Amino acid sequence: MLQVITAKLKLEASSEQKELLREVSLAYRDALNYTSQINFENGKSSNGTKIQKLVYRDLRTEFNLPSQMACNVPRQVGATYKGLLTKLKQNEEAIRSGKTKKRFKGLDEAPKFISRTCNLNYLRDFTFKPNQQVSVITLQGRITVNYFGYNKHLELIKSGCKIGGAKIYYSRVTKTYYLLVSLELELPELEAVSLSRVVGVDVGRRFLAVTTDFSNKTQFFSGKETIHKANQYQRARKTLQRKGTRSATRRLKLVSGRERRFTANVNHKISKRIVTPGTLFGLEDLTHIRDRTHPKKKGKKASTKQRKANRKQAKWSFAELHSFIDYKAVFVGSLAIKVDANYTSKGCPKCGHISDNNRPNKGLTFRCECCNFDLHADLVGARNITLRTILSRQDWERTGVLSVRPDASSREASSERLSRYSELRWSSDASPRYSEA
Repeated sequence: MLQVITAKLKLEASSEQKELLREVSLAYRDALNYTSQINFENGKSSNGTKIQKLVYRDLRTEFNLPSQMACNVPRQVGATYKGLLTKLKQNEEAIRSGKTKKRFKGLDEAPKFISRTCNLNYLRDFTFKPNQQVSVITLQGRITVNYFGYNKHLELIKSGCKIGGAKIYYSRVTKTYYLLVSLELELPELEAVSLSRVVGVDVGRRFLAVTTDFSNKTQFFSGKETIHKANQYQRARKTLQRKGTRSATRRLKLVSGRERRFTANVNHKISKRIVTPGTLFGLEDLTHIRDRTHPKKKGKKASTKQRKANRKQAKWSFAELHSFIDYKAVFVGSLAIKVDANYTSKGCPKCGHISDNNRPNKGLTFRCECCNFDLHADLVGARNITLRTILSRQDWERTGVLSVRPDASSREASSERLSRYSELRWSSDASPRYSEA
């Protein structure tokens, strides 16, 4: 099993070396903008090879980029255009289906690159040396820089793990250069029998995560602190935006960075507490969840309450939490898979009845209108996810093939899965509340 992680290495560069890194990163950024403009004027292609034929000589002569960097620039520009073209197609489909009237404007002009980053290829643009040193290419030749980082990452690099590409990253706040290196780890293949425990993870905003297993062992992770912090940052941004000065603009960048780091830290802590060895984790497949639950009103037409709800939804970092659980699980001999999210918060795990009325006012109390079973709504969602995960595990044992993500492209396959889910029931032995219902 191949697992890819990113090691963040701090470069202890001298003032002369920082100037060389600054020179190459700015030249790379200028080359990206030049290539983007040329590609925009010549058909907006997403094919890196076609773009390279248009600009390669200019990148070598005008920007003085090394040969491998001159190849990386068109590839990066092509990948950017590919993403924008995908969004354009999705927007056109949404307009035809009547979901929106707004036109996607991301390709009205050539995309601009602002960040001072620089993609590098291993052995061609950078190599690791003994004594925690790395050789990095610049416009004036190679330089050797000391680096520091997370001890486990340093041990992996020393042990000779497979190294992929890297990226030079500059932090304006600390005025420090970092090297973000991709490490490819070959881990032993897992079997169904080795994953004896099954855990369902329900994510939300009031409770960032709720987990449960068939032993009725549950965990609740409140999002109260995260929401409180988000409101604090929102008030700070509002004040700074009203002020509108250059210093206020600089302060806005600092605030956004702090909020992002705070959220990532919270997700790291939660995922670390959730992940246990020998466990199969079930996560909801929430792809395009914001499109499916888009607010009725936005902007000035929305009420204060609606704008607050929209902001909370926009700040919901469920994908980051899922990714943290996924990669942490692999390192302890566990595995995370995605299951269908349909009706997990509306279906009763006791009788299988599905209805919007099972959650009065969309609150935190689940009360089945058919069997009167009541429980915390997020815990009900976690139980339904656990049931669907155990079904995937049974299919894995029976067929020898594990589907880590449900096939959402086939309606027939999706309908068949939902039909099987409707037959699942949570055992009364695992739920002491059943005797009370």
